[in-house]
Amino acid sequence: MGLFERYLSVWVGSAIGCGVVLGHFFPALFALIASLEYARVNLLIALLIWLMIYPMMVQIDFTAVKNVGKSPKGLVLTLVINWLIKPFSMALLGWLFFKVFFASLVDAQTASEYIAGMILLGVAPCTAMVFVWSQLTKGDPNYTLVQVSVNDLIMVFAFAPICAFLLGVSDIQVPWQTLLISVGLYVVLPLIAGVITRQWLNRRGGTKRVDGFIGRIKPWSILGLLATVILLFGLQAKTILAQPQNIALIAIPLLIQTYGIFFIAYFAAKKLNIAQNVAGPACMIATSNFFELAVAVAISLFGLHSGAALATVVGVLVEVPVMLSLVAFVNRDKAKYQRAIGAASKH
Repeated sequence: MGLFERYLSVWVGSAIGCGVVLGHFFPALFALIASLEYARVNLLIALLIWLMIYPMMVQIDFTAVKNVGKSPKGLVLTLVINWLIKPFSMALLGWLFFKVFFASLVDAQTASEYIAGMILLGVAPCTAMVFVWSQLTKGDPNYTLVQVSVNDLIMVFAFAPICAFLLGVSDIQVPWQTLLISVGLYVVLPLIAGVITRQWLNRRGGTKRVDGFIGRIKPWSILGLLATVILLFGLQAKTILAQPQNIALIAIPLLIQTYGIFFIAYFAAKKLNIAQNVAGPACMIATSNFFELAVAVAISLFGLHSGAALATVVGVLVEVPVMLSLVAFVNRDKAKYQRAIGAASKH
């Protein structure tokens, strides 16, 4: 785990502070950046999102999908949580908090946008950072690769319709064309570019060449994330300084969602007698989000200044320290988990 990944929560927090300060003192600069749009896609943000996503896609070896049948329970657990539970629980929590509990604290339009941002987070399962969480919990790297690969394949086809359905249920009008363009721009095209790059590198040097290339470009992914956070919070500076409590309001349901989903998955993994080195990464994949995609789609659908964009960025701030705390829990619980699985297998 590199310096950037180890202290990612510190970098994200610093980027947020930097963005707010710059947005407050240089509003004209951020207004200029916001104007650099084509078909509702901000060109600078699009470039930064690609910096984030492309290195992740190069890491994925989709030929690993053929090994899925060797240990299906961990994969089934991840898929059920990711696609049948998490999107809907996120939408429910968003509605419950911003339409009921916090209804008097946030205006109706802003509340709807916050819900939309939360939904986008819930429908985007994590891709790259899962490899970090898997490594930290001493998970099976090959199985983690299979889980991520299958999730990415499903996401290409399922992300847009699930988002459209849930956003529609939340009384938000979604332009299908914009949503599909976002998926194509931020998932399909980077995926194709990653596959082509990986194949080209494999032909010219094999796995060693691929790993070396990933090592060189990986820091750009984090830099792209931090630059995007600076821009988003710079554009949101006025709102944040006027209503700082909204950051806390967004964080509360996100924290409940993240911890809740993890422990649902972890309990199910024990009941299914899934090996610990598969269960750990499976629960991490089920819990974490592909926040780069969520941020990108929120910007495309609702704009740089929207509450949806703010909610997805708060998701970044919340997720990293929460996932590190869950990594620590999995490692502490390892012996107890293995004893429970061993006892269950004897009956």
